[in-house]
This record gives sequence, structure tokens and C-alpha cells, in this order.
Amino acid sequence: MIRNSILTASLVIAMGTLGITAAGAQVREAVGAVTNTDVAVSIYGAFSGTTNGNGITQSPSNAAGGLVEVRHIVNPIIGFEGTYSFNRANQTYTPNSVACPVGILPPCNSSPFAAVSADAHEVTGNWVASVKIANLRPFALAGGGLLFNEPSGSQTNTTSSTKGVFDYGAGLDWGLLPHLGLRFQYRGNLYKAPDLTRLYTSTGAFTHTSEPMIGVYFRL
Repeated sequence: MIRNSILTASLVIAMGTLGITAAGAQVREAVGAVTNTDVAVSIYGAFSGTTNGNGITQSPSNAAGGLVEVRHIVNPIIGFEGTYSFNRANQTYTPNSVACPVGILPPCNSSPFAAVSADAHEVTGNWVASVKIANLRPFALAGGGLLFNEPSGSQTNTTSSTKGVFDYGAGLDWGLLPHLGLRFQYRGNLYKAPDLTRLYTSTGAFTHTSEPMIGVYFRL
């Protein structure tokens, strides 16, 4: 079911991208701006902080990931992009006091924590502001989308989690050839901690993931 949700979210963002492209074309004609569209692939590190709440400490693991983005620039203040990213997103849930997991009566001999191996899929749409200086293009972005966390393998007492996510970032495109260059950027994601185990609740707190990344872009 979560795969269908990812596909649906991707289609919605793609349709929105087409609509904004048409609107951007009208703006281009009105202001005489030069547009460009590019496709980029980046690798990144995902670094998330520990959260506390509901009597639980939730500790996500750090991981590597990959990002694919399609970006269309109309003018320095009008640009947009659609992105898909993937990274491992293992979670550990630890009760702040000695207690049995939900549904297990004392005395209990189970582990006092629950570790879940999971994958994170993120689909977003962002507004992009940028300016071209020689072969450099610094940019800033902000937007939102959906974060799908899905337990991997055949684990028991686990469940999928879908959360809304706000993302922001800034970076620099460095043109090496007329249609090819490097993209350096930092992205931050703000979302509620995922609830992936039936043994404990999540903290219910907002958490933040930092994603420094480097990639290559191809300008169409």
C-alpha cells in the first residue's frame, strides 16, 4: 500500500509541475526571461536527532541516501522542482522507565527496547529562487511533501508510517560544460517522528534531518 501511496504522490507532484510549467511559460513571455530545465542526481548523508516524548526516547540512525530532482527556472525569483529521495531510516524506541511493551503483562522477559530496520522514501515539491553569476548559480529552496517510512524485511510488530514533511535548503550549481555541472547543496527536513513499532508509541515530537549532498546536473 505504501508503494501505491508513493506512486500517487509522485503523480500529483508531476501534474503540479506541468501546471506550473505552463504558468511559468506565461510569466516568461511577459518578462522576457530566459528559462532552463535540468535533471540532477545527488548522494547525501542523512543525520537525524534523538527525540523524547510519551515516555519514549526515539533514536534514528544516520545513513546515506540518494536524491533525484527535476528543476525548472523561469527567472531569479520564480523556479520550482520535484524531488524523490531514498535512504535507510532505522529507528530504536527505548522506554524512559522500566516497563513491558504494549500488550505484554509483567513479568516480561522481552528486550526493553524495540529496533526497527526501515527505508525512507520522500517526495516533495519546492519553490526555488536562484541567480546566475558567470558559471555559478547560487540558490535557495523551500517546500513540502510526504515522507514514507516502511519497515524492511519480515519483521514482526511493525507498521508503515506516512508523515507530512517541510523541507528547505540552499546550494550552488557550478557549470563545467554548457549542459553539465556539479550541484552542492544542504537540505533540512522537519517532520514528526515516525511510528514504526506496535510495541511502543512514537515520541510524537517533531524531529529534524540534515542532508548535506553533492551531485551532478544535466541541463536540457
